[in-house]
Amino acid sequence: MPRKPLLIDKKDNVVTLTLNRPAKRNSLSLELIGILLKTLEDLAADDGVRTLVIRGSGDKAFCAGFDIGSLPTNHGEDAADQLKALGQVEALFKALVNFPYPVVAMVNGAAFGAGCELAICCDIRLGDEKARMGMPPAKLGIVYPWTGLHRFIQSVGLQSTRELFFTGRIYEGKRLRELGLLDYLVAAEDAESFTYQMAEGIAANAPLALKGTKRVINLLMQSGTLDKISQAEAESMAKTAFLSEDLQEGRSAFFQKRRPKFTGK
Repeated sequence: MPRKPLLIDKKDNVVTLTLNRPAKRNSLSLELIGILLKTLEDLAADDGVRTLVIRGSGDKAFCAGFDIGSLPTNHGEDAADQLKALGQVEALFKALVNFPYPVVAMVNGAAFGAGCELAICCDIRLGDEKARMGMPPAKLGIVYPWTGLHRFIQSVGLQSTRELFFTGRIYEGKRLRELGLLDYLVAAEDAESFTYQMAEGIAANAPLALKGTKRVINLLMQSGTLDKISQAEAESMAKTAFLSEDLQEGRSAFFQKRRPKFTGK
């Protein structure tokens, strides 16, 4: 029976997506990208999903990049095929960035090239002591797509982006945190429990607050300020949350010193 390239597991309000191509170091094939896009679309419509965790199968790699071997072998259409593949990869990254609820990356091993950017697209990145990350385009003679460079600048800053792309180095250990590639670096034996404590803690918060805050952050990332349309959208989400049953539940739980039970209403 063929191995499923993506494993999906839901526990309460946390969904885990496991890239399941260990023999290929969990690299992104066109098939896997298509499955991920459809899965993210379905999950985005399910308000029962309040936090997403992305990880790689095994302990060798989170995602080793794009699997060039998954491209069709018809040489007459190479350029068109490559452009189409780049378009699908970019669509995947946008779907992750715009996923309505927080996304946590558990970087358990290598994350190179497109695999590194996959992690960068996540809201919070945690890694274990085996994590290794880098961007090798300069060593391959490639000018990386401007959309990806922009995403790195937004996520890790201009100076870290310069170092990552100018050197093409592979980084590990505390330097991953120094560059902003990881938010947390923990021992391998603690990585899973640490990740899910984080994910479950996020998922326990008010859904309208999570969704609204992420949306406003993304709007601000687009230009650093809000135009009238975006400002109206942000204010509308704030008003909806302010008038919600969840706000009343949160206040009651605070005064009663108990955990709130949010419904997203």
